[in-house]
Amino acid sequence: MTTKHLNQIELADRWNISHRTLERWRWAGEGPCYLKIGGRVVYRQEDIEAYEVSQLRGSTSMTDNSYDALRQRGLS
Repeated sequence: MTTKHLNQIELADRWNISHRTLERWRWAGEGPCYLKIGGRVVYRQEDIEAYEVSQLRGSTSMTDNSYDALRQRGLS
């Protein structure tokens, strides 16, 4: 099984955000989990997807456990 990795430029392109935003999130302890290998920062595909799922919202009032709530309502 091969794990796909994205660097911060590739992830920033995927989400249409600045790579500086990812740098700020890492500094602040936010965003998806990442690996730092030999000074290089990479993100595992499964961590990216898990983070995306954790950010699902069905309304502006939804916060934690949003994915579970959406799943229970049959929206996901």
